[in-house]
Amino acid sequence: MHMISSVADLSVVLVEPSHTQAHIVGQFLRNLGVANMQTAASGADALALLRRSKPSVVISAMYLPDMTGTELVYAMRADDDLEMLPFVLISSETRPKVLDPIRQSGACSILPKPFSEKQLLTALRAVIDYLEPEGQLEVPVDLESLKVLIVDDSPVSRKFLRHILENLGIENFLEASNGKEAVSVLGETMVDLVLTDYNMPEMDGKALVEYIRQQSWQATVPVLMVTSESNMSRLAAVEQAGVSAICDKPFDPKTVKGLIERAMWG
Repeated sequence: MHMISSVADLSVVLVEPSHTQAHIVGQFLRNLGVANMQTAASGADALALLRRSKPSVVISAMYLPDMTGTELVYAMRADDDLEMLPFVLISSETRPKVLDPIRQSGACSILPKPFSEKQLLTALRAVIDYLEPEGQLEVPVDLESLKVLIVDDSPVSRKFLRHILENLGIENFLEASNGKEAVSVLGETMVDLVLTDYNMPEMDGKALVEYIRQQSWQATVPVLMVTSESNMSRLAAVEQAGVSAICDKPFDPKTVKGLIERAMWG
């Protein structure tokens, strides 16, 4: 894939069953300088198109004739050739139970309906940050030896986070699917950074942060929470527990990079 330095360099597959909506989004993309665009009206057509010619990014509606946008992105994540392809959702949905799986999939952005050209530009810039990260982390630790523990009950989300961190120069990873597993890892292995989700079975992110700060022999390790949790009182409790920083899902790599650097420099 060629170097992408601006929105105009992006190639887009737009998945949208409505001709009217496809025309509106297509016009926005053209206004922003995107000339390389193909469209598909269903999930099956989109997957066939993606396998023939992989674009820079997929932009999809939530409700397609044969599947949902959620099912489309998870089909992509299950395909070795498409699993790390950037995905942007366009939807009027606001229900957390509907949007959370999209956030967990590693989507670059979720755009509301209606959305502005400026919001689309922000989403496309996040895609560029993902595809062409701005250099390696600048932290007070040798990147070759830096060890990161990723804690998330979603294997897809862990894989996406790992990919982001690899792009930033990190090579050593440990993984856990919940706080309880993370406690076991932390009891045996020293790490330089913990990235954790909030909502997990057996032991959630808040309980994990509390354990690290109050009981672990690694009580000072930086902990970044990357989460789709939107309940402000819950997030406030996590901050009170001693988390180093909180980042929303979906997120752009530049934000994660900045938060990690600030957390590790203290």
